[in-house]
Amino acid sequence: MGLSLIIVLFCIGLVGSFISGMLGIGGAIIKYPMLLYIPAAFGVASFTSHEVSGITAVEILVTSISGVIAFRKGNYLNISLIATMGIAVLVGSLIGSFASSGFSEGQVNIVYGVFAILAAILMLIPRKQVPENDENITFNKPLAAILAFIVGIGSGIVGAGGGFLLVPIMLVILKIPTRVTVASSLAITFISSIGGSIGKITTGQVEWLPVIVLAIASIIAAPLGAKAAKKMNTKALQVLLSILILATAIKIWIDILM
Repeated sequence: MGLSLIIVLFCIGLVGSFISGMLGIGGAIIKYPMLLYIPAAFGVASFTSHEVSGITAVEILVTSISGVIAFRKGNYLNISLIATMGIAVLVGSLIGSFASSGFSEGQVNIVYGVFAILAAILMLIPRKQVPENDENITFNKPLAAILAFIVGIGSGIVGAGGGFLLVPIMLVILKIPTRVTVASSLAITFISSIGGSIGKITTGQVEWLPVIVLAIASIIAAPLGAKAAKKMNTKALQVLLSILILATAIKIWIDILM
């Protein structure tokens, strides 16, 4: 792996991990298209969809746990929510990651495109403001578990932690406060990425050198993003996430259809 590729990957890791730490997502929604297109555009590498999904699956482990550590003192981690959705998403991601080895390049991109569109739609649905505290938060546990399981299957296929879908589900459907959603989703994403990583590693879909470079960048940038989130207006966080997911969804579907 040449110096040029290392620099490009490190920059991708810094940008993607800062945004993921700030918005409570594992970062695959950002890094998947960045890894697919940017190294090729600079002529330093050309990763396949399977390679990108394998790289992001393992690297998200580092990004998400770094963000969780940064949030641990803010009283925003909801244990009940994390346990309910974490177990379900772990089972789903194990199933999806093992099944992904039988998918073609185009099929992996289609799964990613479908999930990105669903996330964009969810974020555009208006919702009532929920008080920003972690006390007396209630939610539909069976519904949360079912949705997390479905997200887990898809995220396991594309090598994501599923945070880009879990966040709008928690905000719009489960009515969880924004900062609790951001912090708790990072913990759930970490659990999901364990299942995704096991499947990708076992089926030989992981390129380790890019993972190491991205992981180092994640350790630096994800906590900074999480700290920035504590100081930002929660409405601004939602708008930024909506724009990010919508832009990514449009880009990936243009490539699929063209």
